[in-house]
Amino acid sequence: MSYQQASVQQNTKTGSGPSGLATPKQNSKMGNSLKAILAFVPSSKCQKYLLEDLEEMPVDKMVDLSGRQMRRLPVHICSFRELVKLYLSDNNLNYLPPELEQLQNLQILALDFNNFKALPLVVCTLKQLCILYLGNNKLCSLPLELRLLQNLKTLWIESNCLQHLPEVVCELSLLKTLHAGSNALRSLPPRLQCLRELRTIWLSGNLLAEFPPVLLDMPFLEVIDVDRNSIRFFPSLAHLPGLKLVIYDHNPCRNAPKVAKGVRRVGRWSEETPEPRKRSGAVIDITMDEKPLLPPAAKTEPEAEPC
Repeated sequence: MSYQQASVQQNTKTGSGPSGLATPKQNSKMGNSLKAILAFVPSSKCQKYLLEDLEEMPVDKMVDLSGRQMRRLPVHICSFRELVKLYLSDNNLNYLPPELEQLQNLQILALDFNNFKALPLVVCTLKQLCILYLGNNKLCSLPLELRLLQNLKTLWIESNCLQHLPEVVCELSLLKTLHAGSNALRSLPPRLQCLRELRTIWLSGNLLAEFPPVLLDMPFLEVIDVDRNSIRFFPSLAHLPGLKLVIYDHNPCRNAPKVAKGVRRVGRWSEETPEPRKRSGAVIDITMDEKPLLPPAAKTEPEAEPC
């Protein structure tokens, strides 16, 4: 075996490049490890390394600091007062500096995949926000100050620790899209029907035992996703004129929701006419009598307050 062959074989085993040099993949891993260590060091030089010499606001008015292992947002970013988009996803943030309030032109803020247990109130001062990503954190609630974000059109709060949909969401009058999947929601507040602009609601992976009644009073909804819940009975959705898609798969349901012509269904019996259905040659009408009773401890939802 020649020296070159032996070298190649050894490099294959160790994963190193020629002459023992690290491969690009190894360099990437070492770089990420170094960033993780430097994230603990507050010195300006270390923070400058994490930001890769980002000293001036980019021409496109966007800053993407995702995946930098940051534990705090460098304050000098808040001096970019014309900034429109700020992506801070996939870091180790649990705090934001009050100086963030200076970014009054910010329209998109991504805080998903961090360690926030509470939404920093400074976020609620950014009144031009249109899109707010808060998914994959540790949020158990949302502050009442969120109501100040009256330009918000898209809100992502999926994969948190929410047991109830915060009532303050019902005050975001321009909200068009709500992503609230993978929480522990058991119901929706009746006031949700006040959101006249809401078109899409994603509720997959929650603890819904029944189809949320409030959705039956929201005729402008276009997409309803209740995949992966515990819903056993689906009421008719044929009266919702705006509906285009309903996703109800992975529920222990005994029927498919009835929908108007042209509405797409994704789930069991989606290609069949749900009411009535045939079994053993007999026609069996599915009536509201088949709807499972609520557990004794369950409370009747309060009537919706006037919008």
